[in-house]
Order: sequence, then structure tokens, then C-alpha cells
Amino acid sequence: MAYRIEKDSLGEFKVPQDAWYGIQTARAVENFPISGRGPDRDFIRAHVQIKYAAAIANCQPDWLDESKRDAIVSACERILKGEFLDQFVVDRFQAGAGTSHNMNSNEVIANIANVALGEERGKYSPINPNDHVNMGQSTNDTIPTAIRLAVLAKLPRLTQAVEHMAAAFDEIALREQDTVKSGRTHLQDAVPTTIGREFAAYAWSLRRAKQNIADTRRQLCDIGLGGSAAGTGLNTSPHYPEKVAAELAKLTNEPIQASNLAAQMQSMLDLQTLSGQIRSLALELTRISNDLRLLASGPRTGLGEITLPPVQPGSSIMPGKVNPVMFEMLNQVCYQVMGQDAAVAYMTQAGQLELNVMMPALGSALFDAMDWLTNAMNAATDKNLKGLIVNRDRCFTFIHDSVGLATLLNPQIGYTKAAEIAKESEKSGKPVRDIVAEHNLMSREAFDALVLKAARDGKID
Repeated sequence: MAYRIEKDSLGEFKVPQDAWYGIQTARAVENFPISGRGPDRDFIRAHVQIKYAAAIANCQPDWLDESKRDAIVSACERILKGEFLDQFVVDRFQAGAGTSHNMNSNEVIANIANVALGEERGKYSPINPNDHVNMGQSTNDTIPTAIRLAVLAKLPRLTQAVEHMAAAFDEIALREQDTVKSGRTHLQDAVPTTIGREFAAYAWSLRRAKQNIADTRRQLCDIGLGGSAAGTGLNTSPHYPEKVAAELAKLTNEPIQASNLAAQMQSMLDLQTLSGQIRSLALELTRISNDLRLLASGPRTGLGEITLPPVQPGSSIMPGKVNPVMFEMLNQVCYQVMGQDAAVAYMTQAGQLELNVMMPALGSALFDAMDWLTNAMNAATDKNLKGLIVNRDRCFTFIHDSVGLATLLNPQIGYTKAAEIAKESEKSGKPVRDIVAEHNLMSREAFDALVLKAARDGKID
């Protein structure tokens, strides 16, 4: 590989000749061969948006002249359109606070700008990575701001995936609103309910979780960009925090505003709040996935009340076996997301004095949780929920095999006599509807109507 030699405060270092990054990035690549994973794409874009907005905000007398501003902005625009993304190469586990990624952005932008002006890569003139691209900035304020902008970009995708799944549950609930089935509490037979009620409840729970996640957006729009080092605002141009926030608001179409500059680099509380709400969504999804796998169990020796569309063979040894793989996958993703939330929590409390240096890994854990859940929910919805079949005959059989139907007789004959009928049903194996008819309490048809009404309306006349 051909190299060029660049120099920094530590001395000379080899940089790949065709690289658009520079010496500090090259050092980081050598220092941190940890995960093999480069930065998140939304995070790259967010950090470049900051450099774009900073160049415009810094274009003031005695600060950044128009020619340098335009060169930096043009370079940023090319990256935001999708060019040079392979030049962001620092591992997700890197120097504390994200200095390596900050310099990766500064160097790439400077080299693109300088080449566009007819200069060479690695010469850093007339655009210097530190003096011009990083003007008025620090890793301390650009990295936490970029994390916020990245999760703001991901939020609509995540909430749309939740709504996509909730809508699929609603569709099934509407279709099966009169499909009576046995309710189960303590995993034992209980009073009758409907598939419609059961699935509508899933949709409601998901939308509640979605709203809780969406409610974090307002706080995430408060940024500390302009705090520079340690929240002091050192070496920033006049009115820089307000100006750069206004530019970012235009770029992102979010209500970005300057907040407490020191607190926003000390505290990751807002990000932890979002992570906690994502964990809550994962908990709900775990519960619902487990329910669906139970309802689809069998098909002959389990519950078998629903059938999930087959998407792949389920066994390498048992012919014809099909497994609920999409919801098994969703379970696994949810467990991993809960682990990411634990990591975010530990890193949130690890901030010390003026800075939380755990930001690179904290951001990565949060980005992964959001992307994984988004993709997993969409896949499970499209490949399984949309083709889900309710086995109505199976539901009918179960409901009339349930001794829990004796509960419907409480208003007419009292709890004690109803319990006797339940015991008789359990001992003889006869359905409650047959025993009721034999005792001349009501006809089988009248009892069936009572079951439907109780299941659908929750009331008995």
C-alpha cells in the first residue's frame, strides 16, 4: 500500500495515500482494532451536519471568511449526499469522549475542501482540520450533540415500526372481534374472551410504549453545542450557541435549541431516558412474542389457536416441522436491547466532573438498540403478523372444554352451585354447556349465546 507521511504533535505517521482522512484518524485505526465496526451512518451524518452548521455560524468578521465557509459547507454537502462515507473508519470503541471520530470528521472535510480548491490531501491548507473545520468546537460538545441528532433521525423509523405492528394487531382484532376463546390466567382456564380483545390489547400496549418513546423527543432537541471545552464556551465566536442551533434546526427540521452548555456534556440523562423507554418497549414485545409463540404452539399437541405463516423449515431432522422463527428472532433482539440499556445506564453514571468520556460506546449501544428493534419489528410484522390465521374451530373447542364457563352461572345460581357444575364438568369431562342443559338450567343454544355475549361485552344480562 502506498503511503503519505503526515505530522502531528506526536511526530510523523504513515497515512494511506488514497485516504481522505489524516494522521489522527490513522493513529486511531491502529490503536483501536476492537470491534471491527465503524461508526453508525446516522451518527456520521449528524456529526457532519454539526460541522456544516458551525461553518455558517462562524462566518463572522475576524473568524471564518466566506471562502473557507463555502469550502467547508461544500465538502459537508458531498458527504451528506452519500460520498466519502467509507472514510469514517474509527472503531466504535475508541478514545474516551470520541476525540478520534471528531478528528476523523475534521480531517476528511478539510481534505475534501482543499482538493476542491486545487490543493493536495494531507497539506491542510488553506483549510485546517483544527483551526477551521473544528473552529469553536470540541469533542466535548460535538459528540453528545451528534448522538442526540442521530437518535432524533432514528426515532421516526422506530415509532413507525411500532405503529406498523400495532396496526397489524388492530386488523386481526377487528376481523376476529366475535371469535370467542378461553381466557387464561395463571396459565389456567379462565372466563371467555375474544381474539379481538386479546389482540386489540397488544396494539394498545404497543402504542402506549410508542408514545412514551416519542415524548423524549423534546428533551433530545436541547443541545450543548457551543460549550466547547468543559462547557465554558472557550474560543467560540459571538452568539455561536444560538446561531449554530438555529442552523441545525434548519438542517434537521427539528426544534433544536441551545441548552445548559455545561450540563449537556456532564449528563447523559436524556439519552438514558430514551434508552429506558426503548427497554420498556422491548419488555412489552417480549411478552407479546411469548404469547404468540404459545398460541401457535402445536400444531396438534399445543394450543394451536393461531397459525403463523411458515417462512423456513424448522428442523434439520424432523420433516415438515415449522417453528415460530420470526418471534423467536424478535425475542432474541429484545433480550439484546435490554442488555444495551444496561450498558447505557452504566455509562450514564460513569460521567465524571465536566465530562462523560463513555459517549462513543453509549451512543453505539443506543443506536444498535433502535436499529435492531426497528428492523426486527418490521420483519416480524411483514412476514408473520400479516399472514396470521386464527383457528376458530380450535378456539371453539377450547372454550367449551373450559370449566371456567361455570363462572357465567354465578348471577343465576350462585357461586357454590356453579362450583359444583364446574367440578362435575372436570370429573366427567362433559362440557359445561351439556351439564347446564341436562340440569334444565338453559338450552345449549342459549348457553352459547350467553358465552358470546360475555366474551364480547363482558356483561351477562
